[in-house]
Amino acid sequence: MTRAVVFAYHNVGCGCLEVLLRHGMEVALVVTHRDNPDENIWFDSVEKLARSHGIETATPDDPNAPEFVARVANLKADFLFSFYYRHMLSPAMLATATRGAFNMHGSLLPKYRGRVPINWAILKGETETGATLHEMVAKPDAGRIVDQQAVAILPDDNALDVFKKVTHAAAMTLDRALPGLVAGTANLREQDLAQGSYFGGRKAEDGVINWNDSAVNIHNLVRAVAPPYPGASTTVAGHRMIVTRTALAPAHLTHDQPGVLNVSSARCIALCGDGRMLRVLEAQIDGKMHDETTLGALLGVGIHPLGIY
Repeated sequence: MTRAVVFAYHNVGCGCLEVLLRHGMEVALVVTHRDNPDENIWFDSVEKLARSHGIETATPDDPNAPEFVARVANLKADFLFSFYYRHMLSPAMLATATRGAFNMHGSLLPKYRGRVPINWAILKGETETGATLHEMVAKPDAGRIVDQQAVAILPDDNALDVFKKVTHAAAMTLDRALPGLVAGTANLREQDLAQGSYFGGRKAEDGVINWNDSAVNIHNLVRAVAPPYPGASTTVAGHRMIVTRTALAPAHLTHDQPGVLNVSSARCIALCGDGRMLRVLEAQIDGKMHDETTLGALLGVGIHPLGIY
């Protein structure tokens, strides 16, 4: 039986672990993370899934510590897999697998290497992304590609919508690629890193809306960081507002007064820096979610300045 050590977290971690088990892979150890009490834990638990299958789990603070590398090496795994595990694995750790170490990344590599690729793809206005199974090397997300699966990003999809698609694509990719990896017949291809870029992580403050920006860019920001992510924030009428859903107004409707929210009895229209408008369909103020109607009732009909940073 083929043996693996699996580093995994999040829904992609759960979905891909299930694929390995369906294929009869012996999973000797699952390495995962302790949930952070300060983080919004909206996703499934890899640790719970592993334990339900009687698989030993570990949550090391440093997976690359020499003593933990030695522990993994003693398991003599054929393969090492990383599925949305949040730490880079050292060359010493990668070398513990006799037949290779492979990672599932949430983009169509070589595009969007690095952190939070789904959020970045939406923010940049991409119309597709996907999941890529690739060989792990010392440089992040740079190893040879085993297989990948594209998914569409629709104009109003938010990050959670796309994440669900990518989670399914990741499981499909692994399911399709695993027999070739086990048989030694997989055809790996080199990445052309010049055709993509590396992106870093994002912080909550990166979601502050600049109303001098274009309506399209603001719409993409709202979609990219919508809940369960921290959200796109602004201020209005002395309140901090998290804008969670928007819609682009028709392009022929223009204005010359960016940075205000025009509230009527039925519509909340944000005026953006390029002269175009955004409908604010949903927003959170003081912890309470509002649609256009209740938001309008809270703020009152009229023109309300928006925070511009």
